[in-house]
Amino acid sequence: MIYENKTTRVVVIGTGFVGSSYAFSLTNQNITDELVLIDLSKEKAEGDAMDLNHGIPFGSPMKIWAGDYSDCKDADIVVITAGANQKPGETRLDLIEKNAKIFKGIVGAVMDNGFNGIFIVATNPVDILSYATWKFSGLPMERVIGSGTILDTARFRFLLGQYLDIDPRNVHGYIMGEHGDTELPVWSQTRIGVELIDHYIEKYKPDAKNSDLNDIFINVRDAAYHIIERKGATHYAIAMGLKRLTKAILRNESSILTVSTLLRGEYGLDDLYIGVPAIVNKDGVSQVVEINLNAEEEQKLRHSADVLKKAMEPLSKI
Repeated sequence: MIYENKTTRVVVIGTGFVGSSYAFSLTNQNITDELVLIDLSKEKAEGDAMDLNHGIPFGSPMKIWAGDYSDCKDADIVVITAGANQKPGETRLDLIEKNAKIFKGIVGAVMDNGFNGIFIVATNPVDILSYATWKFSGLPMERVIGSGTILDTARFRFLLGQYLDIDPRNVHGYIMGEHGDTELPVWSQTRIGVELIDHYIEKYKPDAKNSDLNDIFINVRDAAYHIIERKGATHYAIAMGLKRLTKAILRNESSILTVSTLLRGEYGLDDLYIGVPAIVNKDGVSQVVEINLNAEEEQKLRHSADVLKKAMEPLSKI
C-alpha cells in the first residue's frame, strides 16, 4: 500500500526494449522517487542506469540504480517486462510455455525477498502470465495486474480519432478480451465526446462506412504484427501505457483502465485474467467495471475467454 510522503520505489525486471523504454518514460514524469533496474545481464542494467542518471539534470529528481531481487523488499511496484519476445509470424500465445517457466523463477525470487506490493505484468501472453504471476506469488488478485488491452485501447482511440479528425483524448471506447487475436471492440459503448459513435457519425460524418470502422479495428488488432515486421518489436507505446498504470497506482487516482485482472463472475466469466475496464488505485484493482455489452460483444468476449482458458492448460505442468 502506498502512503502519502513515503518514498516510492519501482523495480523493473527486464531491461530490453519495453523495460528500458518504460524506465525512460518514468524519468520524465516525476512519478516515483526510486527506480531499480534488474536484468539477467547485470552490465546491461548498469549501462541503462548510468545513461538514465545522466538525464536527471534535465528531468525529475530521482534515484536510479541497477539492483537485484533484494531491492524488491521495499518496492511499491514490481514491473515484469522480462521474457522471450514475439518473433515475426509468431502469436502471443506461442510464447506461453517458455515465458511461464521464466516467470516461475522471477516471481519466486521476488517473493523470497519479502515483496508485498503490486505486480504489473507486461510480458506476452500477458493475460496468461498475469494469471501465472498471481498463482506463483500468492498475493491477492487485486495486487497482480496485467497491462491487458491498455495499449489496444490506446491504438483504438488514436486510429478512430485520426479517421474522424478528433483529438484521441476525446474518443472514449474500449478494446476488451485477450491482448491478442481474439480481442474485441466495444462499439456499442464507444463515444466521441458525450455522443455515442453512431449518433456522432450520423450528425457529423455521414460519409463514414462500416467497412472503414471494421478496418480500424483490424489495424488495432494486428498493429503489433505490422510493427514487429518493420522494426522487430513494439515498445514505446506500451511503455507509456505502463507509465500511465504506474501513475494511477502511486497517485491513488482510481482511474478506469483496461487492464488484465482476475474475473470472479463478472461478465459471466470466472478464474481467468482478461482485459476489462477496471478501477486502479493504490490498492491495485479495486473494482472491475461491468459495462453493458450487446449480444454480439458478449459472444465475442466469451470466445476470447474460451481461447485463453484453453491456452492456459500448459500452466498445470509448470
